[in-house]
Amino acid sequence: MGGFFGAVCKEDAISDVFFGTDYHSHLGTKRAGMASWDRDIGLQREIHNIENSPFRTRFEHVFEEMKGSTAIGCISDYDPQPLLICSNLGTYAICVIGVINNAEALISQYLSFSGGHFNAMTGGNVNSTELVAALINQKSNFTEGVRFAQKAIEGTASILILKDGGTLIAARDRLGRLPMLIGKNEGGYCVTFESFAYKKLGYEDEKELGPGEIVEISVDGIKQLSPPGKEMRICSFLWSYYGYPNSTYEGVNVEVMRYRNGAIIAKHDKEVGNAEGVDYVGGVPDSGTPHAIGYANESGIPFARPYIKYTPTWSRSFMPVSQADRKKVAKMKQIPVHDLIEGKSLLFVDDSIVRGTQLKATVDFLYQNGAKAIHMRSACPPIMYSCKYLNFSRATNPMELLARRTIVELEGEEGLNYIEEYSDSSTERGKNLRKRICENFHFDSLEFQSLEGVIEAIGLEPCKLCTYCWNGKE
Repeated sequence: MGGFFGAVCKEDAISDVFFGTDYHSHLGTKRAGMASWDRDIGLQREIHNIENSPFRTRFEHVFEEMKGSTAIGCISDYDPQPLLICSNLGTYAICVIGVINNAEALISQYLSFSGGHFNAMTGGNVNSTELVAALINQKSNFTEGVRFAQKAIEGTASILILKDGGTLIAARDRLGRLPMLIGKNEGGYCVTFESFAYKKLGYEDEKELGPGEIVEISVDGIKQLSPPGKEMRICSFLWSYYGYPNSTYEGVNVEVMRYRNGAIIAKHDKEVGNAEGVDYVGGVPDSGTPHAIGYANESGIPFARPYIKYTPTWSRSFMPVSQADRKKVAKMKQIPVHDLIEGKSLLFVDDSIVRGTQLKATVDFLYQNGAKAIHMRSACPPIMYSCKYLNFSRATNPMELLARRTIVELEGEEGLNYIEEYSDSSTERGKNLRKRICENFHFDSLEFQSLEGVIEAIGLEPCKLCTYCWNGKE
């Protein structure tokens, strides 16, 4: 995944972009970079590895090393960026978030007619940001180039460009799967993935780009280069999981949506008589917690935190590269509150259940500390398909997904023809799926939020939401 932040200011932009980019640290753990433009120096760029050290630490010297009235920053789980590009369109810095599924075909096509080349990384891979720049450079101006790139790319690409001269070009991905917002203050404008990032820096809401919309931003204002498209498929998982609680996308706040979502799950449990006799409702921290608060408020069952994450040294459990190390760190972070666990019947709400690897260890940990019963609720429907639009929690093999694995365990490959039935808790297959997972994980009960429930919690028209990971519909 990844996130970015850019600013064009009357004075220095480095401070705003430093803090604005840092506020996207939850979206990436591998590479980070900043680029700036100064009237006297021109374009500058720094990239650092952040796998073992946070953005703030790696870029703490940027105030002495970089200056400029316009700057962009990016945090990524994959390729190093921003890149500095010298082309027929001039010199510019560029960063991209999303995923390009047809990268190999685009690279082959480009090399076959251009006579050009790409800078190969370790293993021979091509930086996807460089590929996007190569596509943009096929046209005579940035507007046509960005349109061409977004049409050619199978997947998703939101693009932020810093031009030599100090203006920004911001382009939301063609179907608006990811957010892109613009803030304004007395000193200029900024563009961001997370809306809360600019509000903390003193900017106010100015504009949310529509799907595929392209704008150029200067200190004097915003110029629309290409209008938004009519079709939108914003990622529903933004609200359920990886969006930051303080952010608002398409007018819907993440934290508020999660409260609504938990309340809808609780109403369903009450209707069917699930999980009676529960002592406490808790969230699998951190993103499961607001869903659990919504559940507790609706059900009347007290909210509690039977275990706490120790985060001062390991703030993100997905930081280590290997799965074994991630499991180890996840275990070390879980600190029990024995008085809230021993002899208690507990219901936990998790933001989602993807592979189930860490969840099994968490349940074992709770039983080892004396829990009487564990009921589990997922704030999402069963995840049945690997996302092909975003580079976030992407299973490289669909059989890594717990729900798919369980279907095959129950019925073999033939069962995958009945995914819709397995997703529905009211069908026989749906009940069998939940029962088998309960047996394998030692849950006393399990339920997933319904697709209708999560759409209701978000509150946007279903046709504007991407729900591919749950129902496979594009």
